[in-house]
Amino acid sequence: MSQPKSTEGLTRREFLRGAVGVAATAAVGSLPVALFAHAQGSDRIKVGLVGCGGRGTGAAMDCLRADEGVVIHALGDIFQDRLEASRNGLREEFKDRADVPPERCFIGFDAYKRVIDSGVDLVLLCTPPAFRPLHFLYAVEAGKHVFMEKPVAVCPEGVRMMLRGDEIVRQKRLGVVAGTQYRHHPGYIETVRRIHDGQIGEIRAMYAYYNAASPGVKPRQPDWSEMVYQLRNWLFYTWLAGDQPVEQFVHNIDVMMWVMGGPPKSAIAVGGRQVRTAPEYGDVYDHFAIEYEYPNGARVLAMCRQWDNTAFRVSNTVVGSEGEAVLEQFTRFYVRGKERWEPGSQWPNPYVLEHRNLIQSIRKGEPLNETRQIAESTLAAIMGRMAAYTGKVVTWEQALNSRLNLVERTFNLTYDTPAYHDPVPVPGKTPLI
Repeated sequence: MSQPKSTEGLTRREFLRGAVGVAATAAVGSLPVALFAHAQGSDRIKVGLVGCGGRGTGAAMDCLRADEGVVIHALGDIFQDRLEASRNGLREEFKDRADVPPERCFIGFDAYKRVIDSGVDLVLLCTPPAFRPLHFLYAVEAGKHVFMEKPVAVCPEGVRMMLRGDEIVRQKRLGVVAGTQYRHHPGYIETVRRIHDGQIGEIRAMYAYYNAASPGVKPRQPDWSEMVYQLRNWLFYTWLAGDQPVEQFVHNIDVMMWVMGGPPKSAIAVGGRQVRTAPEYGDVYDHFAIEYEYPNGARVLAMCRQWDNTAFRVSNTVVGSEGEAVLEQFTRFYVRGKERWEPGSQWPNPYVLEHRNLIQSIRKGEPLNETRQIAESTLAAIMGRMAAYTGKVVTWEQALNSRLNLVERTFNLTYDTPAYHDPVPVPGKTPLI
């Protein structure tokens, strides 16, 4: 898959102008093709799941909870045990709506194609993010509606592939929602609305945090190849996960992009391995601090780390000329400025809402399209990682047009493909590509 020509040499302004066009296109017109197979007069929605790990199985359950017409039609994964665990869990919880027969359970690196080609209406893309561009392009070229987990790439070339897919989505008027559930949470929506309405004045600064515990390492098994070991422990390999700013912190970086109305002009960062120094932790860092600068002079300090037995904090704080606003993961929100707003802490489940919103938007003929939105946020996270890895100031244009290509590693993989052993990045020595 080659770089989409329409994104070569893009500037920040051109990128933003494209985003406005997508928003306008997504809200008009009716679908040229039917979303659902109306078998025997029903509104049955056939859903395929690609990636049957914990998050994929959770996404399938959330989709089933979102709409009574949903049935899980096909499952795909590269590992048999993951698929069987997902299949059994879904069937136990939802019985006939998730009773997938063996002939629609697909194993292997091409399982995504077989799920997408099995007659599904909507596909859930929940593999490690390295595979998202490849799977997404295949799905939208096939005319399928998509729910995809965040992030959507691990390198700039992957982001450009997503932008190419966005063009197809708009042409076919498909529905696409990403797993950035804050965008569907009423507390986040109302807080950001009030910020945009000027209730805290001009935005001067923002603080974003994702300070959490470390995921665990899966012990090596005698029958695993080195590639299988990395795939089982994908969170610790940048080529598969993108490192913490991309794989996890993208949630709060996405809030930054939402509040600020677009991408920053540059980033400078620090990071390293303070706690997770053993070889089993692959090539990723365990902490980052990134400063994003916006054209209006506003700065965003973005901090993330994965250390056990340390303080947990996942939040965004926005500082304005006339007050501040806080958005704390799912629970605590306030705006203190020209007006004071402090709602309660009881909210509907945003993991279910994002699926419900997608399905309802397509039923209405006004499909949501979050492709470019999440591509922007993913690139901002990649930009911050690049700044930390190299020790350089990285501009938006440099990140968008970077030659760094990790997504090509996902093409034509097998279980015995030689694994990638990338060195741990060293600022000042690791080049900015």
